[in-house]
Amino acid sequence: MLKIARGRMSIWAVTGAVLFMIVQVVSNLNLPSLTANIVNNGVAKGDINYIWKIGFEMIGFALLSILAALGNVFLASRTSQMLGKKLRTDIYHKVINFSNDEFDQVETSSLITRTTNDVVQIQNVAMMALRMMIMAPIMLVGASFLAYSKDHTLTLIFVVILPLMAIFIGIVMRFAVPLFRAMQTKTDNINLIFREGLTGVRVIRAFRQDHFEQKRFEGANQDYTHNAVKVYSLMALMAPIMTLMMSATNVGITWFGADLIANQSMPVGNMIAFMTYAMQILMSFMMLSMVFVLIPRAQASAKRIQQVLDLDTTITDPKKPLQLTTEPGRNSLAFDQVDYRYHGAEKLALSGIDFKAKSGQTVAIIGGTGSGKTTLVNLFPRFYDVEKGAIKLDGIDIRDLTLHDLHAAISFVPQQAVLFTGTIRDNMKYGNKDASDEQIWRALAIARSADFVKAMSGGLDAHVEQGGGNFSGGQRQRLAIARALVKDASVYVFDDSFSALDFKTDSELRGELRQDPRIQKSIVVIVAQRISTVADADLILVLDNGKLVGKGTHEELKANNEVYQEIMDSQLRKGDQV
Repeated sequence: MLKIARGRMSIWAVTGAVLFMIVQVVSNLNLPSLTANIVNNGVAKGDINYIWKIGFEMIGFALLSILAALGNVFLASRTSQMLGKKLRTDIYHKVINFSNDEFDQVETSSLITRTTNDVVQIQNVAMMALRMMIMAPIMLVGASFLAYSKDHTLTLIFVVILPLMAIFIGIVMRFAVPLFRAMQTKTDNINLIFREGLTGVRVIRAFRQDHFEQKRFEGANQDYTHNAVKVYSLMALMAPIMTLMMSATNVGITWFGADLIANQSMPVGNMIAFMTYAMQILMSFMMLSMVFVLIPRAQASAKRIQQVLDLDTTITDPKKPLQLTTEPGRNSLAFDQVDYRYHGAEKLALSGIDFKAKSGQTVAIIGGTGSGKTTLVNLFPRFYDVEKGAIKLDGIDIRDLTLHDLHAAISFVPQQAVLFTGTIRDNMKYGNKDASDEQIWRALAIARSADFVKAMSGGLDAHVEQGGGNFSGGQRQRLAIARALVKDASVYVFDDSFSALDFKTDSELRGELRQDPRIQKSIVVIVAQRISTVADADLILVLDNGKLVGKGTHEELKANNEVYQEIMDSQLRKGDQV
């Protein structure tokens, strides 16, 4: 908790909140003594002037207490909310810079829970720390001292009642703390199932698994509910038990205090003040117990957040980065005996990948499912780092470039087309914020998207739902391709980005790419499953089980490469030509 808060909470705001709380508690502690003075010296003696005098003092302390409470609440609220804001920002900044290896270690649903629910737990405890955790011990010590000063004998009641309260609170904490800790994990599980249900709703319906998924969610929800019912039932027991103990304390004070008053050993006002101090002592003890019950849950949340913040980002900028100085149209891309292994895997995912390409060339990558095509292109923008060998852009190892410069030089279309909520224009400007409408329409025309965009209400200002849900799969792919083409880059990477396109659109799109003067100055890398898509590439890489088993032109591979011939045979009928 302290590690999480350090550097994210203003020391001046915390100091101010503490000072305001001290003023509030001191003001509240003075009120019972002033009440005793009114009863003992004013009411008993019929001194109206004294009553007025002490009454105004009480009003002054009450107003001071209110103002101090307002100051404390304001600073505590602001500090706790700023802590939450900084935590969410730090988590987001950390996660946004994760490599794919780090994403593989923490589930998306868990990251969402940690950024929302866990941060709220930290905020709540921070608020309580600046309120209850300051108020309770000061009031407990102060009220105990003042109660003792009013009468030594009656304080013996606390020798009985406080241990009983401590035993009861200890029993509650013994069972409640593990349940509170479990709630965060169960929240993760609910988020995971709910997210899978939303993203996979079409698959669920297609396979008629609605009932199964509903039962699955119901099970996770029921598990969370049972846990919550247990823990909050335990917490609910505290209120009546504490009320009973406080009532018993009052009865004890009245019982023994009556004898002292009858024997004229204690003034009536002192007993009234003592009862008030007793309530303050017990309430302070109860507040401390509540804090100690909730802190373990927040501590669990803090550990979960710290796990994310402490996760080492394996892909970082070099200490002494180099600059790309190659002129446009003279770029080069080379893989020099590259090996790659996924985190924790025994077997290499890619082994001995070696090829070179230069501006104006189209490199196509083909191979069976699981051969390593997507893994290979994910190495270009350093989503993963190579284990052995080097990837060179314009003769410079990409690990010697800043991620900003590297990503500026590469325009990437992932295997799954992703669109963001907003407008088509917003999405098109994602890689080039200064792009003109003319550039956007040109990119849309190349990607064979201009016609359907023009037909939409609003054109470039047409609304895009989350994930591009209001477009078909082919339209999403073409818009994602257009977005990549709006950006000026040295290397354009299309990771199986033509899979949802029909053969005619696929052919037209590739033809437009070849003819565009700007694209002709760049290196184009295409991952594809179809022979027709890769046949006209300048260099075709054939992958099989993570190894480069062939490279060359279509005609060369068609004549000499067995794996390429097998792919051709599986896709073309006898006598067909490509």
